[in-house]
Amino acid sequence: MEHAGISLFGSSIIGILLLISHILGAFTVGIFFRFWKKGFTTYQTYKQNKSENKISNICASNFGEVLSNSLKSATSTIVMIGGFVVLFSVIISIFNKCNLTYFIEQFFSPLCNFFNIPSTIASSLFTGIFEITNGINLIANIKLKQISINIILTSFLLGLGGISVFLQVLSLVSKSDLSIKPYIIGKILHATFSSIYTYVLILIFPIFNFNL
Repeated sequence: MEHAGISLFGSSIIGILLLISHILGAFTVGIFFRFWKKGFTTYQTYKQNKSENKISNICASNFGEVLSNSLKSATSTIVMIGGFVVLFSVIISIFNKCNLTYFIEQFFSPLCNFFNIPSTIASSLFTGIFEITNGINLIANIKLKQISINIILTSFLLGLGGISVFLQVLSLVSKSDLSIKPYIIGKILHATFSSIYTYVLILIFPIFNFNL
């Protein structure tokens, strides 16, 4: 988060603000999920025989085979993640060429005018919901006197991750017995809580208030 503050806003203080906000957000989500399906044992979702077979297969493999498989898996995962980033960058470019982002700006223009903010905020947020990197770069580059708006929206997108990240996680857990639903709910809650904490910290501590 600190790196995001420095690279996007050129300030380590903003990076610390984002870091604290997301730590608090993660802690709050953890408390919330403490009561998620209370009394439900996670291990009940696994098939006992399947787990025992996996353990026995790992134990039977030698170190070289395990290391080789680990490297192959890691390389495949890196390529897959890079592929998702490229794919969604292309999708966003298509949106721009088709003037979909312009339509988003015009649609939310009355609401943005009511709050006295540029309509490009809406299209940047829309982009960030699909792919986080492009979205936060666009939001950080919008020139506003109330820079706290940029920071709060950046905090929200950093917590959310975007559809690209959702699909990356789905591709990894689809082969297991894990459900993607708690992850998505957790990310939405994390994004919401983190942005709220960012707003509160900006209000309470003058050191985090960069508004002109």
